[in-house]
Amino acid sequence: MSTLAIVVSLILLIVLAYRGITVLLLAPLMASLAVLLSGDGGLLLPIYTDTFMKALGGYLIKFFPLFILGALFGQLMADSGAAHAIARWIIKRLGTRHVVLTVVLACAILTYGGVSLFVVAFAVFPIGAALFRETGTPKRLIPGAIALGSFTFTMTALPGTPAIQNAIPIPFFHTTSFAAPGLGIIAGAMMLGLGTWWLQSRVSRATRRGEGYGQHPDEKIETLDAAASVPEISTLAAFTPLVMVILLNGLLTYWILPSLDFSGLPEARFGTLDPSAMLGLWAIIIALLISCAWLVISRWRHWADLKGTINKGCFGSMLPVFNTASEVGYGAVIASLAGFVIIRDAVLSLAPGNPLISEAVSMNVLAAVTGSSSGGMSIALSVLGDDYLRMANAAGLNPELMHRVATIAAGGMDTLPHSGAVITLLAICGLTHRQAYPNIAMVTIVVPMITLVAVITLGTLFGSF
Repeated sequence: MSTLAIVVSLILLIVLAYRGITVLLLAPLMASLAVLLSGDGGLLLPIYTDTFMKALGGYLIKFFPLFILGALFGQLMADSGAAHAIARWIIKRLGTRHVVLTVVLACAILTYGGVSLFVVAFAVFPIGAALFRETGTPKRLIPGAIALGSFTFTMTALPGTPAIQNAIPIPFFHTTSFAAPGLGIIAGAMMLGLGTWWLQSRVSRATRRGEGYGQHPDEKIETLDAAASVPEISTLAAFTPLVMVILLNGLLTYWILPSLDFSGLPEARFGTLDPSAMLGLWAIIIALLISCAWLVISRWRHWADLKGTINKGCFGSMLPVFNTASEVGYGAVIASLAGFVIIRDAVLSLAPGNPLISEAVSMNVLAAVTGSSSGGMSIALSVLGDDYLRMANAAGLNPELMHRVATIAAGGMDTLPHSGAVITLLAICGLTHRQAYPNIAMVTIVVPMITLVAVITLGTLFGSF
């Protein structure tokens, strides 16, 4: 009965979230429903305060700084004109010969540098639309190109990316954001190559059929040379903060923080804190903080409304972080129910000798349920992270391999039609699921799944590298 209660609550969570009801309300309600249907109604209030809220608060303690600094950095990049300048520079350098690759790379450089994928979509879409229109490339392919550059390899595969998806496994596996760099680069190249090939094949097919940009009467017309309503900034100044995030993250991860002595931390104050499990998180936080400060100071005389930019960036982090934290709270409640033992044992026994397969399945399933890669990964690791680490050690697998498989797997089924990221992207582009979703699904689900199989195969044969 408890297992059935979990399944019912999951189905309702998916259906109601797809209908637009906020997870902030759904997560505690569906967790409560699962508790009641499991026959533990008498423990509902203790479970809510001691299980749901404790898990929610624990997630915020670990990851709130990353959410707020990432959102602030993205807003500073957008309002300073840096994001727009980088997108225009890439598009002008690559020209109109390979329009799909141009848009993909513009998004990839921005997201790998730490800019929020939503900020990237807003910055790149108007320029990409102008480029697609001038070359007669169907507009319905723009969301796929933006999604490929923003939602895939720079979010989950490339080593050192400051994306929250790459930070979540750090405290569970005691790794860093540069975990399994060789496998990450191979995975990134596969996603970029296969995704671009697919979209370019759709362009060629549309050209043969005589399909052009399409009729979109409600779209505001903008040309590539039109004056943008953003501040002027040089290309060097625009790229500097992105490079700073990546370089500082690397320096802090491999040299600066490991050289510091944390052995004298008073246990009475910090408990059993293990600095080795936090160095990767601390590195990303410091890199983003310094880069934000650099943007503010270096553009000091050019801000139209610095206070407004800072407030907008910080407030913009609240909904994503509390949505994800609420999903983690839901997962903690589900994990506390008797019926979860059956589900957990089934997942862990999928491949007794290879925990990579079990991890990949659980990440994909929970990312699909929540419509969020970070939400699915957070739930999976919060309830199964210790089991996966134990299984990895027993099988002689490097935790870095578990880290990289977890991130890539979480970026597989997270973009089903009910995904908030997909819905937002389509709204920005002014297109419907019917028009654009098939290509989004191909580059953000099918291609990452193929890549995931390749990474698990390589990791099983050769280990982490």
